[in-house]
Amino acid sequence: MPTDPYAWLEHSLATIHRADWYRSVQTIHGRPGATVVLAGQEVINFASNDYLGLAGDQRLMAAATAAIAEFGTGSTGSRLLSGHRELHRDLEEAIAFTKQTEDALVFSSGYLANLGTITALVGKRDLILSDQYNHSSLKNGAILSGAVVLEYPHCDIAVLKTQLSQQRQNYRRCLILTDTVFSMDGDLCPLPALLDLADEFSCMLLVDEAHATGVLGKTGAGCVEHFGCTGKQLIQVGTLSKALGSLGGYVAGSSALIDFLQNRAPTWIYTTGLSPADTAAALAAIKIVQQEPQRRAQLWQNVHYLKNLLQQLPNLKLLPSESPILCFQLPSATDALKAGKQLRDAGIFAPAIRPPTVPTSRIRISLMATHEAAHIDKLVAVLKDISSLVRF
Repeated sequence: MPTDPYAWLEHSLATIHRADWYRSVQTIHGRPGATVVLAGQEVINFASNDYLGLAGDQRLMAAATAAIAEFGTGSTGSRLLSGHRELHRDLEEAIAFTKQTEDALVFSSGYLANLGTITALVGKRDLILSDQYNHSSLKNGAILSGAVVLEYPHCDIAVLKTQLSQQRQNYRRCLILTDTVFSMDGDLCPLPALLDLADEFSCMLLVDEAHATGVLGKTGAGCVEHFGCTGKQLIQVGTLSKALGSLGGYVAGSSALIDFLQNRAPTWIYTTGLSPADTAAALAAIKIVQQEPQRRAQLWQNVHYLKNLLQQLPNLKLLPSESPILCFQLPSATDALKAGKQLRDAGIFAPAIRPPTVPTSRIRISLMATHEAAHIDKLVAVLKDISSLVRF
């Protein structure tokens, strides 16, 4: 008798449930913001990547609405065919100006930007060295490229140098991949040291600025600006969906790089162009980031305020962070789920993050410029109450 070729799905789901790794969507009602309505309950939102509070900003909504009225709801085709609008080029020029690069290219998502760029740059005769904690899009882009992929321990420059010393001469090209802000830990990559190694071993360096764009640096240009590395030769990828409150991704770099990607990046060539509404909203957001540095200043004020209060809670195991992402490590997925539920019951939305997304279970807090002191005070009060009940 033939066996059911889909039966393994139920067995796999059962395993996921037993490990407390099962996930399901939670519906948010209304506009994004520091507080949201979740399952009929208003909760303080510490789960959002909307760092500057722009996703619900009237100016972004007005820009998106105006773009729809002028250009319609969809781009109707790939950028190389019928999908290119002048608005796309305006956004790319704004990104290049912000990043102080020669040019930029906008993709329909940050995930597509990483997949398309990595697979265009390297292939079977090449080597990729990737940080152990890199985002899924970097890891999967590396796999899809067909290059030999070696991971190095998280931010371990010594091991990376050893790998380069032993392996670099065996390959045509070499690409180093890293997030700049690691999304599930909150720490930063050692960018200056990575640039030094890239120079020493003749490697390309691609950095993902998804959680740094609009947040880090004097002008909000990202981690590259934060470390004083603006103008250095490297490839910067990022998203429009976090601090910029829209949707899409970008690559910023030399004019030769952008020209090459327009001809070789499959996820740009064969994908419908970013919608007019998303493009216009992102362009409006970049202008606000440039014109209103007080938003970024308020975000960092909130970060420092929360960190100071958390010093009063020594039982919490806070992972090292230099960003608006703060994580409390827990012994197991069960403990993380328990802590997340207690926070939710108290009106705090800060869900548990569990394997396989991360190596260890945790509660992830992400701060926004629009959080008020009272929001942060309540979070700390609730954490203080549950720290004696849950083994942080």
